[in-house]
Amino acid sequence: MKSVVILGTGGTIAGTGHDPDRSWQYRAAQLSVSQLVDAVPELKGVPLEALQVAQIDSKDMSWAVWRALGQALQTQLAREDVAGVVITHGTDTLEETAYLLHCLVDGRKPVVLTAAMRPATAPDADGPANLRDAVRVVQEAARRGLGGVVAVLHGRIWAGSQVRKAHSSALDAFDGGGRPPLALLDETGAWREAITPWPLSGKAGWQALRAEPPRVEIIHSHADADGWMVQAVLAHARQHGPLKGLVLAGTGHGTLHQGLEAAVTQAVAQGVTVWRSSRVARGGVSSREGDVLAACGELTPSQARVALMLYLLGV
Repeated sequence: MKSVVILGTGGTIAGTGHDPDRSWQYRAAQLSVSQLVDAVPELKGVPLEALQVAQIDSKDMSWAVWRALGQALQTQLAREDVAGVVITHGTDTLEETAYLLHCLVDGRKPVVLTAAMRPATAPDADGPANLRDAVRVVQEAARRGLGGVVAVLHGRIWAGSQVRKAHSSALDAFDGGGRPPLALLDETGAWREAITPWPLSGKAGWQALRAEPPRVEIIHSHADADGWMVQAVLAHARQHGPLKGLVLAGTGHGTLHQGLEAAVTQAVAQGVTVWRSSRVARGGVSSREGDVLAACGELTPSQARVALMLYLLGV
């Protein structure tokens, strides 16, 4: 049987607290990925390898960590004796990492992200079951000849291109932006029949992560939005380096306050690439006749930022 490699990046799944009854008080990224594996009895005897890539709270995710994770993935996925890879991650930026990897991997082997909403010391810690499920999904996906990036959380398999955090505290915190999960898992982690087809990967390759990332910011439209934030980032860019892109998290179907539109026009005139997304949780933004700004489809603003960075890098 081929091995499953588990790459650790920290997060709440590796978090600990001093009082189990106050599980909301904890520090993320305290346990090693090897310790996480040792805490799951069902993984005893499973051919596993655990490697620590980073040890951060995922709110602090960066291009440098993505680069290190990409290098580790490229190495491990190229091994003939590896069935696939699990990545333990924090929940806060999981949707960004999942989307980035979805765009880059070649889809020949499964890559499964998993996380937890409770720290490892909580009485209702969800990390052990999620990690068990993630390993089993890698094994089953490899057996079925399925590759690409998915997320396994709370007994559900989500496409890496669609998954996003939808609740700030519930154990069942993720959804697909209105899309159903790919499949459900039973209480033992066994795979039920698929609900939707397995996603295809972007297959862009790893060269993008070797480059310096272009600066792309997200700006929200809201009541009284007057363009001040756009003016501020343009002024900052003149002093500290070029602003390459803006993602606008608009209201409704990506609409913008009239006070924001003039500043956006100025940004475009200065060579900034501007894309339009929505701050609404479901439905996304589609292109319409007469649109000046590119629409980001069903991507969240944070996923759209990743997509725009890759676009600016020529990926």
